[in-house]
Amino acid sequence: MSLVDYHKMETEFRALALQAGDVIMQIYNQPDFEVRSKSDDSPVTEADEAADAVISAGLARAFPDIAVVTEEQASSHAISATRFIIVDPLDGTKEFINRRGDFTVNIAYVEDGVPLRGVVYAPAKGRMFYTRADGHSVEEVGPFAANTQGALQTLQLRDADMSALLVVASKSHRDQATNDYIDQYNVADLCSAGSSLKFCLVASGEADLYPRLGRTMEWDTAAGDAVLRGAGGKVVTFADHQVLTYGKAGYENPFFIAASATVDLRQG
Repeated sequence: MSLVDYHKMETEFRALALQAGDVIMQIYNQPDFEVRSKSDDSPVTEADEAADAVISAGLARAFPDIAVVTEEQASSHAISATRFIIVDPLDGTKEFINRRGDFTVNIAYVEDGVPLRGVVYAPAKGRMFYTRADGHSVEEVGPFAANTQGALQTLQLRDADMSALLVVASKSHRDQATNDYIDQYNVADLCSAGSSLKFCLVASGEADLYPRLGRTMEWDTAAGDAVLRGAGGKVVTFADHQVLTYGKAGYENPFFIAASATVDLRQG
């Protein structure tokens, strides 16, 4: 049985996401900012690093006994723990660089392979989704105040119509294999979105299905996965439709499918 204070976690995750979002937007609104390449050739900006510093410091103060894995600190990728907090301080860096707005702050708590709590904040979109202390997912309606929770809307999955599905796919990473998989369904609307927002669009009933046939890491998905599961949705592996788990060696995910509970998933 977990001894985690989920009320504190809800409050702290929300507050740190907002603080990180403020830092990110200060840099985003500058006329120019620095972009570098990491060892895997993925881009990183000063906003990624500044947001990571805010979140890491806050988590160390609030949860000193829980390990933290974060994308921007390579040393944390060697951590192996049954419970941990996992962070992507700026998911959708390409969207940030191209000023498309579809980037998010992501913080999640994982225990025994399951993302139990998470927050996804899209500061440029003014949207914030999170799991509450009771495990149910909500969207908070802005404007956001640092110390005061605003109006909440319980997230409700769409009752999927298999003859007219709403599908969301990656804006920056969509390929022919993804298109081929989507073509197995009767699709009424196909939209593109960046970052972990795609999980949240399914959780809020704005989409039914999000397939990802590309490389992702657990920090990319854990918070959005927690939000979707807290709304009653599912995230399964593409190959065999088993529930996606966390804490894997190297923190790399297999291909996966995120969906409303009522979607009849096709095999890849």
